[in-house]
Amino acid sequence: MTEFLTDPVFLSRVQFALTTAFHITFPTLTIGLAVFLVVLEWLWLRTGEVLYYRQFRFWSRLFAVNFAVGVVSGIPLEFQFGTNWGPFSATVGNFFGQILGFEGTMAFMLESAFLYLMLFGWKRVGPKMHFFSTLMVAFGSSLSAFWILVANSWMQTPSGGHIEGGIFVVDNYLAAVFSPDLPLAFSHMYLACLEVTLFVVGAVSGANILLGRNVPFFLKSFKIAALAAIVVAPLQAFVGDSNGQEIGRLQPAKVAAIEAHWDTNKPGTGAPWNMLAWPDPRNERNFFKIQIPYALSLLITHSPTGTVPGLKDFPREDRPPIVLPFYAFRLMVGVGFAMMAVMAWTVWAWRQGRLSPERATGERYLYYAWGLMAGGAYLAVLMGWVTREVGRQPWLAYGLIRTGEGHSDLAAGAVWLSLTGFVAAYAVLFTLFLFFMAKLVRKGPDLAELPPPGHGVVGE
Repeated sequence: MTEFLTDPVFLSRVQFALTTAFHITFPTLTIGLAVFLVVLEWLWLRTGEVLYYRQFRFWSRLFAVNFAVGVVSGIPLEFQFGTNWGPFSATVGNFFGQILGFEGTMAFMLESAFLYLMLFGWKRVGPKMHFFSTLMVAFGSSLSAFWILVANSWMQTPSGGHIEGGIFVVDNYLAAVFSPDLPLAFSHMYLACLEVTLFVVGAVSGANILLGRNVPFFLKSFKIAALAAIVVAPLQAFVGDSNGQEIGRLQPAKVAAIEAHWDTNKPGTGAPWNMLAWPDPRNERNFFKIQIPYALSLLITHSPTGTVPGLKDFPREDRPPIVLPFYAFRLMVGVGFAMMAVMAWTVWAWRQGRLSPERATGERYLYYAWGLMAGGAYLAVLMGWVTREVGRQPWLAYGLIRTGEGHSDLAAGAVWLSLTGFVAAYAVLFTLFLFFMAKLVRKGPDLAELPPPGHGVVGE
């Protein structure tokens, strides 16, 4: 353990992991909440019911705080490519830097440009222009996610070029942008953003219903979130399964590590799935294991006897770490199944009439479950990224550039200094975020608020 504390490469990886894990929680909610605001404003324009206008105003304030913290927390990430990963940036910067630049100039600027109109433009523009602004904010945030996944997916499956003279030369720009990993990886992450948002909206709404505060208002937002989650949660499971098969084809060593699968199954026999195990990488085995026969072959190949390469097929120096992705993946999947169970519970309660305005406050344990799943949704996102990124090791760009080759010549003390500074700064930032979000939630919606002239009212 001591050698890790003095290893600048390991410390830089920890620093990037911590700053990314902190930052990603905010754009995840920003992306999904922007889509939620589009739905609310569309309902407002379609029905003219002032309740939807007030819904939009309340949730857009939470959006603004989350967006602001996401911007501040994200600034250090791209700088680290220059400070901590200079050789990597020098090798691939002519392409990789462009992609990150697109995210800033094409996506973030678009989102920011229309954000003011969305938040403060009700008296300055008409309803159609305001709705267009909301659409552009949602489109900009989604486009930002796209470009970030383009960059990360290229690191997972580098394509569209070759390294010549120590520089990545692009042969086919579209092939580099649309790398094999991108379609399912982006879909999986985008659905995760929607899931996080729906469970956060449901949890905040459920907490207020439980406390008897503005029950009709929050019951409406709870039901909107629940209806959407009924669709999104199973769809996420389907996309996740497809993504697992794709990773098995593109990065078989990662799958073997995630599943602690050491020996390739023989032809005609199925690979068992280690539901629970404790891997022993040094001796290339598992201390103990609880297995389901044939299940791994079914999961990865959709055939009970499909071949799944084992870790022993790969040189030791090319194997990812095992314990961390093994358990991170199971946490992510466990949360996903728990979400589907909560959705089934919600559907049952709704069909039983338990979510009527008169009875909704009595569903205490259901709202507790939504609150737990809101935290679980964030955990699942983080564990998914741990699985994805740790499973890519020992490569920065899979099969192209090793992590150690891409690191800057830094002393461990220098990395410790910046790492400590980030932890302190982010602790302050997170405290401020919680303070302002809690203040807005406690204040609640303004139920006397009316739309400005030109944004007509049909009914209360």
